[in-house]
Amino acid sequence: MPHTQQIYVSHSPTSAREIIDILLAYFVLTCAFAFIFSGGVLSRQSVHQSLLNSFLTILPIAALAVALSFILHELMHKFVAQHYGAWAEFRTWPAGLMITIISSMLGFLIGLPGATYIASNHFTKRENGIVSLAGPATNLVVFFIFAALNLAFSSSSATYLSLAIGVVMFISLWLGFFNMLPIFPLDGSKVLAWDWRIYLGVMIPTIVLLAGLFLGAPL
Repeated sequence: MPHTQQIYVSHSPTSAREIIDILLAYFVLTCAFAFIFSGGVLSRQSVHQSLLNSFLTILPIAALAVALSFILHELMHKFVAQHYGAWAEFRTWPAGLMITIISSMLGFLIGLPGATYIASNHFTKRENGIVSLAGPATNLVVFFIFAALNLAFSSSSATYLSLAIGVVMFISLWLGFFNMLPIFPLDGSKVLAWDWRIYLGVMIPTIVLLAGLFLGAPL
């Protein structure tokens, strides 16, 4: 999710602060999704001393899913913005990091780790829309790649592999859907302001695919 400021800042490569911020957000989100898929500290399984085992089992899968969904999402915002000559870097939101990890431990997720900040004095509505679309579009690409893997390994007995593929598909599609909601400052509000036809062309298939996942429909 990019935040755009219409000011002039000279083009800058990735900074040490951005690397630290994105790694911190990656760590927090990975732990958060691991808690979510483990049921959280209030789940019944925690009474039976199995929460830690579930958490450690799902942690590598969550790390893969967050890298391919959240990190790629934010990096695509950055790279496309830089393509248009803007300054762009990811920044964490400390309070949001706390909300993210605490909510996940309680069994639900309010993910507010941070955003890609963009500064430019010449962005057009079209350019802003394309930069905003880059993140959710990347989530869709990741989803379709793993949907193909899901079909390729559908007859496999490797349940852990199947679980990993399914988690990556779900997280990528869910983040794409959430960021395409037409609510400022989410990506969808800027894509909609640019071109409603492109917005619907991305949002409608995303909703259909997400509904299919929830209903267990075959891909």
